[in-house]
Amino acid sequence: MIEKQFAYDVLTAAMATGGDLAEIFLENTERGNIGLVNGLVEKANWGVDYGCGLRIIYGFSAVYAFTNKTDRASLINLAKDAAQAVKAAQKEEAMPKGVIILDRRDRQVVENRHSIATLPGGVPKNDIVERLRAASAASKAYDSLITQTEDTYAATVQDVCIVNSNGLWAEDRRVRTRVFVSAVASSENEKQTGYKGPGAMKGYEFVQDLDMEELGGEAARTAVTMLKADLCPSGRMPVLIESGFGGVIFHEACGHSLEATSVAKKASVFADKLGRQIASPAVTAIDDGLPANEWGSLNVDDEGRPTQKNVLIENGILKSFMVDYLNGLKMETPSTGSGRRESYKFAPTSRMTNTYIANGTEKPEAIIADTEYGLYAKQMGGGSVEPSTGDFNFAVVEGYMIREGKVAEPVRGATLIGKGSEVLMDIDRVADNLKLAAGMCGSVSGIVPTSVGQPLIRVKEMTVGGRK
Repeated sequence: MIEKQFAYDVLTAAMATGGDLAEIFLENTERGNIGLVNGLVEKANWGVDYGCGLRIIYGFSAVYAFTNKTDRASLINLAKDAAQAVKAAQKEEAMPKGVIILDRRDRQVVENRHSIATLPGGVPKNDIVERLRAASAASKAYDSLITQTEDTYAATVQDVCIVNSNGLWAEDRRVRTRVFVSAVASSENEKQTGYKGPGAMKGYEFVQDLDMEELGGEAARTAVTMLKADLCPSGRMPVLIESGFGGVIFHEACGHSLEATSVAKKASVFADKLGRQIASPAVTAIDDGLPANEWGSLNVDDEGRPTQKNVLIENGILKSFMVDYLNGLKMETPSTGSGRRESYKFAPTSRMTNTYIANGTEKPEAIIADTEYGLYAKQMGGGSVEPSTGDFNFAVVEGYMIREGKVAEPVRGATLIGKGSEVLMDIDRVADNLKLAAGMCGSVSGIVPTSVGQPLIRVKEMTVGGRK
């Protein structure tokens, strides 16, 4: 995506007034989506986003600039402007430190773990539309209470090239495909929505392997079940959170507090707690960018470093954080391959990839049977969290009461309220049915694809907000 001499000249201009490292991030992303409402095409967008981000690191600070003009003159001028910002920020005695000569023969060779059968660009649009319509028809056929369906296909092909003045040269292609299926059930005074949103680092073969009718039927089932459900009671009670998207609780309430973005600034409740018990001994939590074709995986992160499996918590003990290069300098900790950004328009920082609570040894049925009373959160929705304290609240999309060790009546309007550090300590049962689910995560470096996951877990007591 860039010639060696061109990259060398840009980095040399960037380092002209001093600095410890200069980095080029080149990106070419093709993206498209098709959306249907009630089986009719509502939108169809296809386009390309292309540009370059340039970062200069000096000490524990950085200057970041970006442009979508990538000709030689534009990038050299961008580098010179960024270098002047570095000069203005540094002391008079700061001296240029030079640039390591780049040699593409020595560029980093990283195994591509993600096989792609069919790139999305050449897929017939009619085929996409017909598959989405199959999901819509299945939702409508489920029950007459279904009044609206929305079904969307989204795909991206992102090619990146990362070059820095320390000699790093990495290139990667990320192909991701996702489908969103939702159904709205309505009565005279109430509406409820059910949805499914599977995704993978795969091409169009991912959609071809999906059972669209099953997805549409499941979305409708959730919506109708919750429409007919009674209001959830409020109070302190045991809460069982199902596998898959239930992992959003750990991701939001705890995962962000384990990113160096907050840890390096001492803005995390878990800062300075390495080696200490921060969770129940039943909890082992992992962030893993390696699994083949998983939605949140990468061959290299957005700083060009190989991703890896990071054990964050092991048997309740805090073992590590997710660390990017710049925050790693502040923490005197090597990068863990966790530097991520939405696009060339954002400077990278530490972010999650595929983050989950690992399997336990118990069967889900046994955990339910051993719970006399509580809330069973089958599907989780969105929420909010404050990383510095871990305080959170999350909506339960599909919930049921547990009575005498059995899943009983459905309830709607439930909200889980708590503090991440306390919930981790209160997890007393972990099942063996780990699942991951695709999601999108927003932070200071933009919105990036991440997977969340866990097996069924039981929190021995939580605050449940409800309207009954």
